[in-house]
Amino acid sequence: MAFIEIKNLTVQFMKVNEDGSEVPGRKALDDISLEIEKGSFAAVVGMNGSGKSTLAKCLNGLILPTKGDVTVDSMNTRDESRLWDIRSRVGMVFQNPDNQIVSSIVEDDVAFGPENLGVEPAEIRRRVDDALRRVGMYEQRNKGAHMLSGGQKQRIAIAGAVAMRPECIIFDEPTAMLDPKGRESVMKIIKELNSEGITTILITHFMEEAAEAGRVIVMNAGRVLCDRTPARLFSDTEMIERAGLELPPFIELREKAGLPSDITDIEGLAAYMRR
Repeated sequence: MAFIEIKNLTVQFMKVNEDGSEVPGRKALDDISLEIEKGSFAAVVGMNGSGKSTLAKCLNGLILPTKGDVTVDSMNTRDESRLWDIRSRVGMVFQNPDNQIVSSIVEDDVAFGPENLGVEPAEIRRRVDDALRRVGMYEQRNKGAHMLSGGQKQRIAIAGAVAMRPECIIFDEPTAMLDPKGRESVMKIIKELNSEGITTILITHFMEEAAEAGRVIVMNAGRVLCDRTPARLFSDTEMIERAGLELPPFIELREKAGLPSDITDIEGLAAYMRR
């Protein structure tokens, strides 16, 4: 059974007229059905306004469906009595870490989530230390959060999610505000967490990051345009262009150099060049 089930999910926001009355506005999501298996790594890509971030927020009840259902470990996000349980299972890391950091000291911020779950102080200490070590920020535990770089802040936001011991973590464009080195560091942490069995959902507009996932869900205008492995997606440049996405650099090089279309990752490109 899937860990997350999405059935006929529609989200339609209301808009306010000049006279103050509310009427139905655009559909941010339009009749989406998907399943996310436990322990899997799925990337969700699409242009701005495609609905990918709205979808992410539906998966732990931050946004509720207008129609349809989202269930997490058999719990429906419409059931208010289960929202706390759902959010303890599905952590979330946002694009801007400043919107997620709530304490002035690094270790206090990482402890915030477990404290709100009612975890015993000794266990909180263990979780905080473990989470900070995982993201390479243990030596910075007593620093002020305001003194950290953007990449370091994003690591702290990830540590805060990890310390809650969720079964799934959703990363909503976590590298969008980082430089290439910071992006590489965060992606390494994301892949390590998934290798440890944490179900991972990565919302991104960087196609080279999507290539790291086991599955890529392409969204366009609130709908799922396709749902494929990276290899199958990157062999179909027409689909990528139809979704308004940029080709990953190694695929762009493949196309310009007229190399075989079965080269669908950077390792394959390197192997071809060696031959």
